[in-house]
Amino acid sequence: MVGQTLTSVAIIGGGPGGLGTAIALSQLPFLEVTLYEKHSESREAGAGISLSSNAWKVLDLLGASKGVKGGSKSNTHQRNAYTGKILSVVEHPENSAVDQRGAIRARRTRLQQALLAEVPKDIIKYSKKLVHLDDLSDRGVRLTFEDKTEVLADIVVGADGIHSVKHKLRFTGNTAFRVLVPKSRLNSLPEITSTTAWWWGKAGHVYFSDVDDETENNNPLFEITIRSYHEPEIPGKTVGWGIPAANEKVASRVTEFDRRVRDAVDTVEEGEWWEFAGFAGPRLDHITAWDKVALIGDASHPLSGAFGSGATFAMEDGWILARALELTHFTGRPLSDALEIFSQIRSPYYNRMYEHLDKVQEKLQKVQSESTNFDEFLETKIDSFLYEDKDFIYKNDISRVWDAYLEENEV
Repeated sequence: MVGQTLTSVAIIGGGPGGLGTAIALSQLPFLEVTLYEKHSESREAGAGISLSSNAWKVLDLLGASKGVKGGSKSNTHQRNAYTGKILSVVEHPENSAVDQRGAIRARRTRLQQALLAEVPKDIIKYSKKLVHLDDLSDRGVRLTFEDKTEVLADIVVGADGIHSVKHKLRFTGNTAFRVLVPKSRLNSLPEITSTTAWWWGKAGHVYFSDVDDETENNNPLFEITIRSYHEPEIPGKTVGWGIPAANEKVASRVTEFDRRVRDAVDTVEEGEWWEFAGFAGPRLDHITAWDKVALIGDASHPLSGAFGSGATFAMEDGWILARALELTHFTGRPLSDALEIFSQIRSPYYNRMYEHLDKVQEKLQKVQSESTNFDEFLETKIDSFLYEDKDFIYKNDISRVWDAYLEENEV
C-alpha cells in the first residue's frame, strides 16, 4: 500500500482472544498490527478447554481449526459427589446436527498452538506488560509498558482478560485446582475415565474429562479439576493463572466425596496440581472507550467461566471487530464507527448471558431457601446448568451474525 498511511492497532494479550484477533486483523492490508504479550514467550496456563460448534465456526474462519483435537464430550454424566448416583446423562445435541466434530475438551495448549501458527511471526512483542493508557485525542492512544517503553496506536484492543488495566478485580471465593495426568494412571477406575463427568457437592465439584483424541495419541492425558466454592481470600493474593498446590491441600477439598473421586485425586503426584484463584471484574456498561479502545472476551465481560466458552467469545469478538473495521474502511467512515458497530453487535450478546445467569441464580436461591433437601437443589442446579436454552451460545454462527447485521442495516 505505497503512499497510504496504515492504521496502527495494538493488541494487548497473547491468549486465544488476542491471537484470534491478531489473525483476523492482520488479514486486512490497511492495518499495521502489533500484539503485546507480558510473558517472555507464548504460553497458556490451565488444563483443558471446551469447544463446541460456536468455537468450530470461528476457528474455521481464522484458519486454525485443523490444529485442534481433543476428547469427545458426547457422553457427559452428572453425579451426586457423595453417593456417586448418576443424575443425568447427556448426548450433546450439536455433535451431529450442527457440526460433525462435536463438542470436545482439548488441552489449552493445543488451541494456543493452533492459533499461534496462523499469526504472522513478526507482529508479536514479548515481555511487554501494559501498565497505563493515555488518550491523546486525535493522535491516538499512548501505551506505557512496565519496562518504561511507550508506543502510539490508532486503535487498542484489550485482550488481556480480567487482568485488563481498566478493571478493579474482586476475589469470587471460587478456586480451581487443575491437573492433566496420563490416563493410564486411572486404569483401575473405569467409571471415572469412561465419561466426561461432573460430580456435584455442596461446597464444590469435581470435573473429569479426556483432553486428547485417543486415535491420534498413544499416551492420552486426562483432566481432573476440583472447584472449591468458599475459599478464604488471602490478603495480597491476586494471582488468577496458576500457582503450585500441595496434594494435601487439594485432597482436603474432597474428603467427603465418593471413594472413586478420592482415589482419582490420589493418583496425582506431588507437584502436579495447579491452583487458580477466581477473580471477577465489573459488568461494564461499555465495551469501547475513547472511540479508539475495544475490549474483547473477559476484558469486556468477565463471566468467571460461567459458560465454559470464554476463549470462543473472545475470538468471536475479534472477528467481528475485523469485519467492522473492514466495512468502515472501504465505505470511507471513521474508526469510531467501526467500534460502534462492534459494540452494537456484541454488547447485547453479552447482556443476554448476564440475564441468563441472573435468572438461574434467582431460581437456585429460591430452591435453596425453600428446601433443605440437597438432592432437590442439585436437580434444579443440573436442570439449569444443562437444559436452560443456551443454543444462542453453543450454536452461535458468528459469520451469520455479521450477515444479519449487514442485511438489517442494508449494507
